[in-house]
Amino acid sequence: MSDFPLLLSGFSDEIAADKNMDTQFAVMSGLGLRYTTLRFLNIDNQVLNVSQLSDRQADQVVEKLAQYDLSVSSIGSPIGKVKLLDIDDGTANRFRPFADYLETEVQRVCELAQRFGSRLVRGFSFYYPRGTPAERHLELAADQLRAIAQRCDEHGLTLGLEIEANLVGHSGQILAELDRRVDHPALALIFDSANVVVQGFSKTQVLEQWRSVMPGLGWLHVKDYVASASEFSTDAPVDEDSLSQFVPVDQGAGGYREIFSELHSHMPRLQQRWQSRGLPGFFVDLEPHLKQGGQFGGFSGADGFGIACRALCNLLLETGWQAGLRRALN
Repeated sequence: MSDFPLLLSGFSDEIAADKNMDTQFAVMSGLGLRYTTLRFLNIDNQVLNVSQLSDRQADQVVEKLAQYDLSVSSIGSPIGKVKLLDIDDGTANRFRPFADYLETEVQRVCELAQRFGSRLVRGFSFYYPRGTPAERHLELAADQLRAIAQRCDEHGLTLGLEIEANLVGHSGQILAELDRRVDHPALALIFDSANVVVQGFSKTQVLEQWRSVMPGLGWLHVKDYVASASEFSTDAPVDEDSLSQFVPVDQGAGGYREIFSELHSHMPRLQQRWQSRGLPGFFVDLEPHLKQGGQFGGFSGADGFGIACRALCNLLLETGWQAGLRRALN
């Protein structure tokens, strides 16, 4: 086995319906996790995405994280969840002119990531016009992602591109092609099996897409989904707000047992790449959605998050990994 540790993290906003920071961080720390991914936070009596925080608010979050002895693995930003083209395609997705988007929202996320001491930023590959093939938009998406990756690199950060329905990079094969075209050391890929299952793909197809993504892998998101063969069509848009069959890891069609078993052989290469980017280990990020999913987030509750965490730890042990939870007070 590699000596490069596998590090557990999670989207702590899934714990608290009101996104209260104390609730989020207390449960994460109580479960033995050392890292969290920041997404939505209740601060100054309003719920904000981490990318919307002021410097003063960010400093409050830093102080709260220190109280619970938590570090930030990644910034759960919505970067790239905007329209690629200013075309009315019947969706409510917003469009931002890219030059302005890069200098405002992308730049701000980079500044906040540095403030939180994280080296990773989660991002997406843009909504392409409904009714057109994603492949038609690869060139423009790759050009814009290269600019975002370059901006992240200037701040010592790595951009993780998550596989997700309705975006240009909605399949493993297309995500890998984006990685090839961008060709930047600050771009990595994030695999999430449930985001593939909900598009109508079988477990066999999920694993094929995992193997396509593996050469560019940055880190993993973990949520699983149970779907009947007739529930989804691989040719239709996915209504993310209607998804309701999320389950703990290894109880759905996500193939996580195979994924974690295969990950061992890739760890030496991942270690070489990620140590050079200043990372302390390979991150596995819980995002269970056990009670509710959605376009910009999900909810599991403290109970659901605990169930999901124990299921993941059990699977890791069964596939030869150390879960890396706290064993004693420092």
